[in-house]
Amino acid sequence: MQLNNDLIFRNLSEGIFVLDETGKIVACNDAASIITGYENAEIENQPFHSIGDGHDDPIKYRYELDQALKRKKFVAEGWKVRKDRSRYWAETSYSPVFDESGQHKGFCVLLRDITEKKQQQFDILESEERYRLMVEAIRDYSIFMLDPDGYVVTWNDGGSLIHGYAESEILGKHFSVFYTEGDLLDEKPSKKLQLAREQGSYREEGWRVKKGGSLFWASVVLTALFNEQNKLIGFSKVTSDLTDRLKSEEVLRQSEARYRSLVEQVGDYGIFMLDTKGRIVSWNEGARRIKGYNADDVIGKYFSIFYPEEDILSGKPAWELKVAKATGKYEEEGWRLRKDRTRFWANIVITAVYDTEGRLTGFSKVTRDLTERKLNEQALQDSSDRYKQLAEELSVTNNELSAVNRELEQFTAIVSHDLKEPLRTVRSFLHLMDQAIDQQKVEIIKPSIAKGILAAERMQDLIDNLLHYSQLGKIGLERQMLDVEEIIGEAIQNLGEAVEQSGAQIRVDGEVPFVYGDRVQLVQLFQNLLGNALKFTNGVAPQVNVRSWIENGSVRFVVEDNGIGISPQNLEKIFEIFRRLHFASQYPGNGVGLAVCKKVVERHKGRIWAESEQGKGARFHIMLPRN
Repeated sequence: MQLNNDLIFRNLSEGIFVLDETGKIVACNDAASIITGYENAEIENQPFHSIGDGHDDPIKYRYELDQALKRKKFVAEGWKVRKDRSRYWAETSYSPVFDESGQHKGFCVLLRDITEKKQQQFDILESEERYRLMVEAIRDYSIFMLDPDGYVVTWNDGGSLIHGYAESEILGKHFSVFYTEGDLLDEKPSKKLQLAREQGSYREEGWRVKKGGSLFWASVVLTALFNEQNKLIGFSKVTSDLTDRLKSEEVLRQSEARYRSLVEQVGDYGIFMLDTKGRIVSWNEGARRIKGYNADDVIGKYFSIFYPEEDILSGKPAWELKVAKATGKYEEEGWRLRKDRTRFWANIVITAVYDTEGRLTGFSKVTRDLTERKLNEQALQDSSDRYKQLAEELSVTNNELSAVNRELEQFTAIVSHDLKEPLRTVRSFLHLMDQAIDQQKVEIIKPSIAKGILAAERMQDLIDNLLHYSQLGKIGLERQMLDVEEIIGEAIQNLGEAVEQSGAQIRVDGEVPFVYGDRVQLVQLFQNLLGNALKFTNGVAPQVNVRSWIENGSVRFVVEDNGIGISPQNLEKIFEIFRRLHFASQYPGNGVGLAVCKKVVERHKGRIWAESEQGKGARFHIMLPRN
């Protein structure tokens, strides 16, 4: 069974928005309305960012669209605001849409409400992060884990400060590297593990060895760790340095050199250093000017204080450091926060910094405030959009004026010919009657009066039809969902006498149950088409078929007859007002019906055309928007 694409679109559980190339909403499905709280009619032709995060943020929105075009797909996460102002955490996936020639036509946006999933992740991360930050932030104690055999599996900043080893140097090594040669000969490390295993924990003070071989007096607590099955899974080891220690001159020299190197490059840039965990260790004047913090406000704090809440909840700061460490550098643009919590659009570059031995010592972070430039770019884009919109409106207006001008030219021709012709006839017969009276030819007067009356009636019909046609564009459309079978049935009922007299057979074969439009005008449309099919016959009983189906998102109608047909050179002319291809004595009428049909269809944003050959019947095609 082949599924209808529109049915799939409406029933998907994810919210789907269709945007034009400027980012304005063209359509959305039911799930999108449920997630955002907005009905399709409320947000149609609105920019997608206007139903976003509550900030009405065109800069970020334009950046996301540009990234989607550049990457062919762009996924963003963050808080969004429903119509009732409640917040939800959304995953938004942008995909550009291209036509067959490769021209960009718009975007398809997939929107998911993942608030519950994100909250669960956040709860877990928050719990783990509290413990990790608590341990890692301790600088006066070396706190790390050993496996059951005594090999180091975790490391904290206190361990680096006290023992001198970076995390990358010590992980996987046996903890005996901290013991003196005498302790190793005495097999003290293995004995202490055994005591901790038997007693649960072991405490002592003694000499320990730093990375470079120097000694320090240490207080040590070694604790055995067991799982729920009472199986040993490892040990925790807490060490504190009880000696007075000074930073080595080499570390101080490297720190001062890094700081001088950064200061020398200061212009309108915020430049500062982070340690390997992302905590701020230096601050420059550019950073103070851009972000509003003094050095005392930020030194030692995690650099996420500059990020919006949604970036923090999604783990973005830590992810940026991970990318910088893996690739050497991370660069992006996005919103950042000043000390007063106002936002600015920033370009940031995070660079991993290594020592002479290739060990990661931290990160440099360079920030530029691009807010003013982005606002200028947005103003330029808005101006361009307004210009394009004005050009489109002028083009539409010009086309409408051209159409009006053509109608005025036709009207002039009608007045000069069709309307004058019955006037000339009436005047001619009045002169004839005047002469008959003078000549006392009474027998001529009555026929002349009858012919004059017929000419006046024809003139009245022409004027009525012209007024009816001109009023079509002034009467407002009353759009509603209409039953197609009822509309066509009403048109056939209105032609009941003509159908009976002609012996016509009208067959309706429709796949479309409903259409949106003005009931009166659509009935008139089908009544005119069916009336022509009954009128323009070649002496046989009319056979008329009315069919309908969905085609490329539109409703297509075809009215087909077995009449006299239309020559190819006249297929366009037949929709002109008062255009007649036959004498009135052959096929009576005023040449207004098809002109009315064309105007009705165009007012419904549709299209009508005819296909025919002389003597082989005619087929009238109508395309109307489905919605």
